[in-house]
Amino acid sequence: MTIHTSESASRRQWMALVVVCLGQLMMVVDMTIVNVALPVIQRDLRFSQADLTWVVGAYLISYGSFLLMAGRLGDLVGRKRVFLSGVTLFTIASALCGVADSQLLLIAARFLQGLGGAISTSVIIALIVTDFPRPDERVKAMGAYMFVVTSGGSLGLLLGGALVQSVDWHWIFYVNLPIGIAVLALGARLIENRPGLGLRGGIDATGSVLVTSAMMVAVYAIVTAADHGWASGHTLGFGGAAVILLAAFAAWESRIENPILPFRILRVRTLIGASVVRSFLVIGMFGTWVLGTLYVEHVLGYGAWDTGLAFLPMTLTVGALSLGTTAKVMARLGPERTVVLGMSFVVAALLLLTHAGEGASYFPELFIPFALMGLGMGTAMLPLLTIAMSGVPEQDAGLGSGIVNVSMQLAGALGIAVLGTLAASRTGSLAADGASNAAALTGGYHLAFELAAGAVVVGIALALTVLRVPARVQARGAGSEVAVEV
Repeated sequence: MTIHTSESASRRQWMALVVVCLGQLMMVVDMTIVNVALPVIQRDLRFSQADLTWVVGAYLISYGSFLLMAGRLGDLVGRKRVFLSGVTLFTIASALCGVADSQLLLIAARFLQGLGGAISTSVIIALIVTDFPRPDERVKAMGAYMFVVTSGGSLGLLLGGALVQSVDWHWIFYVNLPIGIAVLALGARLIENRPGLGLRGGIDATGSVLVTSAMMVAVYAIVTAADHGWASGHTLGFGGAAVILLAAFAAWESRIENPILPFRILRVRTLIGASVVRSFLVIGMFGTWVLGTLYVEHVLGYGAWDTGLAFLPMTLTVGALSLGTTAKVMARLGPERTVVLGMSFVVAALLLLTHAGEGASYFPELFIPFALMGLGMGTAMLPLLTIAMSGVPEQDAGLGSGIVNVSMQLAGALGIAVLGTLAASRTGSLAADGASNAAALTGGYHLAFELAAGAVVVGIALALTVLRVPARVQARGAGSEVAVEV
């Protein structure tokens, strides 16, 4: 069957996309900008090393826990309302972080920031899917979104370094205030207010509590595993509790008429398959961002500003691809092959990083793998997102968006925790054998890069077997008609 549509997004919808992406950028930047300021925050508020991890951990736990519930809430009460509510909470929490003069206030405000971030970002993909019905325009819109998601980390490093060095750490949070206010003002005017499915069947409060609790306990177990050990009673206990809560959630959802997670969404093969493949890709991406940052800072001695500049090839490459190159490659190769091509670039980048030694020069030893990583991310992430949402019904787009985000966050948290633990173990072993501090650290990071590359290879194998898109979307030419073959 071939369906033709001449629907085209209006200028207002493109402007709304800019506003939504600005909100997403604010939250992506916030995830990395804090990392740059951690040493200064620790000294100013007198954090112990163990307690300092909660400045990041509190955000990750709340962010990862509420994505599914917030995504479904967007389907029910309206995605514009949910998005603006999340931005409001995030902005207020940013102000609280900025004025924080105690450890407890900062950690609590970071938890609220994560909650606001989860609420707003959970519906962004759904907003794009519903606002851009034409496949060619949707690809362009998703390309802009993926550029923001993948490049925001590097921008956070640059901005964090500049603010910490020129002003003080409080401004890494204050900078969110004018952005958040602008997003709220413009979003209220520009984002179309599409009504949700409604609450006639009531809200699945029990299911919401169960799934949110399960996600919170799972993320907590992952975030704290490096401190307590993966085989410790602490990690296994909380991990087991998360499994029990998920089982209880599944049992409850199967019994009620209006579940927060309709099981039909789990039968959308494109969504689940692309989410699993993306999880393995994210491990490689986060391995480069986090461990690559540690490598250039702790081994090569880069400062915060220089570290941000070092990652610019990655950001610029992703940006160049988002201008339409990836969409053209998808049109020629198909989304599945484009995913495999992009992930292959990521593997090559990680393997090159395993040869970067203690005295590596920036060019070509770091420049080439960072540029390759940007090439891989910019090539693979857009078709994965396109495949994931291609089979999701419009009424479930918010929930599908939440699942996409959850898969990325859990994979990122798990990947960082596992790779970080194994890298630290290898570093300790090498140091015990008499290696210098730089050599021991380098050996640990090399192991992490190797394992990250292996994870992406597994993702490629899965992509070759599970990414079979039943509905192929092909934009033909630059005209207004688009053929969708079903």
